[in-house]
Amino acid sequence: MSKEEIKDNLLNKIKDKTAQVAVIGLGYVGLPLAVEKAKAGYKTVGFDVQESKVKMVNEGHNYIGDVVDAELTDLVNKGLLSATTDFSIVKDADFIAICVPTPLDEYQQPDISYVKNSAINISKYLKKGSIVVLESTTYPGTTEELLLPILEEGSGLKCGEDFFLAYSPERVDPGNKLYKTKNTPKVVGGAGEDSTEIAAAMYSSVLEGCVHKVSSPKVAEMEKLLENTYRNINIALANEMTIICEKMGISVWEVIDAAKTKPYGFQAFYPGPGIGGHCIPLDPYYLAWKAREFDYHTKLIETSGIINDSMPDYVVERASKILNRFKKPLNGSNILILGVAYKQDIDDVRQSPALKVIEGFEKKGSVVKYYDPYVASYDYKGKKRTSLEKLSEQELQNADLVVITTAHTNIDYDFVQSNSKFIFDTKNAMKDVRKRENIELL
Repeated sequence: MSKEEIKDNLLNKIKDKTAQVAVIGLGYVGLPLAVEKAKAGYKTVGFDVQESKVKMVNEGHNYIGDVVDAELTDLVNKGLLSATTDFSIVKDADFIAICVPTPLDEYQQPDISYVKNSAINISKYLKKGSIVVLESTTYPGTTEELLLPILEEGSGLKCGEDFFLAYSPERVDPGNKLYKTKNTPKVVGGAGEDSTEIAAAMYSSVLEGCVHKVSSPKVAEMEKLLENTYRNINIALANEMTIICEKMGISVWEVIDAAKTKPYGFQAFYPGPGIGGHCIPLDPYYLAWKAREFDYHTKLIETSGIINDSMPDYVVERASKILNRFKKPLNGSNILILGVAYKQDIDDVRQSPALKVIEGFEKKGSVVKYYDPYVASYDYKGKKRTSLEKLSEQELQNADLVVITTAHTNIDYDFVQSNSKFIFDTKNAMKDVRKRENIELL
């Protein structure tokens, strides 16, 4: 078949829903995407190296908060969705989405080994007339400079002629009640116009959100970094304002509430004990790392990272000042942490600043317990910690200081206030509590 015939054949498969889909990586991005593909009528197979995830999917059991249990079970029972640890499933796939982790290494440099290994394995089974789309957050150039040559060399196929390649950044906000995978707008940039057209056609057939096409994968990769660097910088501004306001005896929360009455030119961002999740703490480092290749140092971006990374230590320092008023040192004090997830009402602890706050207290000799209704236990730096089973009067009363690091909405904060000696609220979670004599805000 000619290049045009290969392209038209794939577009027709997308149109009539006969295209087979493979999703590589069944985490917070991959599983919701696989579910949406299957719901749209595409036979979808998910791949993951973790046998436990594969087993749960095949049994119709959900492990991601943004996926509806009943929908997952129904799709599995209908044969539209399955999972495997066998990479050879790629050989039958017309559309292959890569949704693997892209963490930072110990030197805060991009670790793209998961993406690279996925590309190597895909190349062994890549068939003519298919499209590969990378969704993992990464630095500009990854799709064309890393994936393209690996896929071509391993498969013997030519990109843009025998197969197609694009980048479409994931936009997943765990716990968001309004925007999910299905209704969030999608950005697509292909290695050539044909790749862009095909990728956009697939996403348009599945999602309710609009699909915005850009001129290249690099533009789409940079767009993703801009989204989260924007948030990182503005959160850093809010955090620095917090430090200044505390020194001046001003409530930064009142300042922000006043500022956001302006109907233009201001968007409210809020301070906290640091930033967490799979994107915002990492993406600025990807951009800073890539910029150095061009002999440019991202001064504003790197500074914002420093400010946000310093917040867990600042929380411990402020807590020390609070305890000093009661003639108590950090060493030996009982600290109760409320919430270890990186954001409210989810069970995700990736990069959560609460974990660093707990570590900071323990280094000072504090005795730390935590309660999180969503996180029964977690492992951090080789140490496992377990949540209190319930938030009791006794546990609150025994704590010399209660520190709120995640603003879960299913905690009775009036109960916390009435049974605690003192509370340091780093998230303004207790904003609706009227009695405030034992509450201090970040």
